[in-house]
Amino acid sequence: MAKEAKVQFICQECGYCSPKWLGKCPDCGGWNTFVEEISSLKPSSTSLDPPSTPIPITQIDSLKLPRLKTGLLELDRVLGGGLVPGSVVLIGGAPGIGKSTLTLQALFNLTKQGLNTLYVSGEESATQIKLRAERLHVEHPRLYLLTETALEHILSSIEKIDVQIVVIDSIQTMFTTALTSAPGSVSQVREVTGKLVRLAKNRNISIFIVGHVTKEGAIAGPRMLEHMVDTVLYFEGEKGHPHRILCAVKNRFGSTNEIGVFEMQEYGLVEVNNPSELFLAERPVNTSGSVIVP
Repeated sequence: MAKEAKVQFICQECGYCSPKWLGKCPDCGGWNTFVEEISSLKPSSTSLDPPSTPIPITQIDSLKLPRLKTGLLELDRVLGGGLVPGSVVLIGGAPGIGKSTLTLQALFNLTKQGLNTLYVSGEESATQIKLRAERLHVEHPRLYLLTETALEHILSSIEKIDVQIVVIDSIQTMFTTALTSAPGSVSQVREVTGKLVRLAKNRNISIFIVGHVTKEGAIAGPRMLEHMVDTVLYFEGEKGHPHRILCAVKNRFGSTNEIGVFEMQEYGLVEVNNPSELFLAERPVNTSGSVIVP
C-alpha cells in the first residue's frame, strides 16, 4: 500500500518544522510565518558522488589559486582581494538596490579576462536583461543569459557552455523537481543552494547567489543558508539616496571589516574611491563640538 504524503508546517524565516500550524514560531519568534509543505515521495534522480577516502592533512597539496579580479575594486576589497575560484557568494539586499546591476557589471569585467560567464534570471526575461545590459554597456559574447527557474535545466546549461562564473538571480525563484514544495519555500531554497554549493566545489566554478531580504533586513530563507555559502554580502542604501554600501558579514577567505561604497548613476554603479570625503561633504560646516581626525 502506498504511503501517504507527510504534511509539515515550516517557518519561512528560520526553517523550524512543526506537525501542525502555529501562530508564532517557537524558534525565531516570528508571527504567521508557517507554511504548509508536503514532503516529496519521489525517489532521488541524482546519483551519489564517489565516496571520499580519509587522508592525512600533511599529504594534501595546498594549491594557491589566483583570485579573479571582478574589475570593481570596492567589490574585490570586500571579497578579500578578489573572487576565489570555487567559492559561493551570497548577496542580499532590498528590491531595486542594485544587486542585479552589481553582478552584471562584475560578470562583464570577468568576461574581458577570457572567462565564460552565465547570468541566470528567474525574475526577468532575456529582453529585459538585454535592455539593462545596453544601458550599462556590458555586452560581451562570453556573457551568456539564461531565463530559467528549474535547477536541472540550469545545471545542464552550465555543462554545455563550460562556464567559470555563474550568477543566480534570485535563489527564491529557483526550484528542483526532486521536491514538490513551491519555489521560495525553505525546503526548495535549502536543496537548491546545497546542489549549487556542491557544483561549485566539484567543478571549481564561482557562483554568485542573489537573495531577497525580509522586512527585518535579514536574507529570506532558512538560517542555514548563510552557513552553507562561503561569503555573505549585504548591499544596502537609503531610499532616495544614490549611494550604496557593500559589506561582508561572513567571509571564509578574507576580513569582514571592509566595506565598499558605490554610487548609482545612469549607466550603472560607480565606485567611490574616497568615501570619507563624500560623507564629510554632507556635514554642516563649522559645527561646534565636532572633531575630524585626518
